[in-house]
Amino acid sequence: MVLVLSVAAAGILFTACLKNNDTNTPQTPVAGLMAFNLAPDQSAVTITLSGNALTASPLGYTSYTGAYQSIYTGTRAIESFSQANASLVSTSYNFEQDKYYSLFVVGYNNSYRNVVSLDNFDSLSTTQGNAYIRYINAIADTVGTPAVTITAGGNSVVNENASFASVSEFKAVSPGSVSIAVKNGTAIDTSRTISVEQNKAYTILLTGVPGATDDIKKVQIRFIQNGSLASTNGM
Repeated sequence: MVLVLSVAAAGILFTACLKNNDTNTPQTPVAGLMAFNLAPDQSAVTITLSGNALTASPLGYTSYTGAYQSIYTGTRAIESFSQANASLVSTSYNFEQDKYYSLFVVGYNNSYRNVVSLDNFDSLSTTQGNAYIRYINAIADTVGTPAVTITAGGNSVVNENASFASVSEFKAVSPGSVSIAVKNGTAIDTSRTISVEQNKAYTILLTGVPGATDDIKKVQIRFIQNGSLASTNGM
């Protein structure tokens, strides 16, 4: 089955092969990349691929690109910069044609990472009418490994310890209310209930600094909708 990913935030439609609309010219191999700033002490982060800025303006803390950006494929140098244009972290990743990826800038207090995940939408089925959900643990300075639980439709979907910067696989859940909690004694104890819709994919963002009390840096659970999944008959 071929899947179509509709990115609602941008009001556009990505096919699984990221087609070039001009059928008279050779198609340039591209991939899709969605990027996030989840570093609590970085109010603005600029991300570059092979020296070129991914977005027109820096991403504020907990902000993201809002859609998958078309990028050239191959091994690309990834570098994240602070608001003062100081390099925070650099790495590289091999992006494959027609694939979708998420890039999370995580860390705190001069220790940062660029975390890239493959968003494997072509493995998700639309036949059962499920929603799909995953999480990233970007809680900085985690003392010990917090437990993450996700419950939907009365069923336990996730119940596991999550190491820092880990990104889970997408899990099928029943549409409707989903309860999420992340706990580690008294240092981390946060929960939230969200609503998810049929045939849509979501990423849960576990962010913040344990012990922080201000609304910006405190541990919190946020989420974004990656897009809508729909079957199609061809490329």
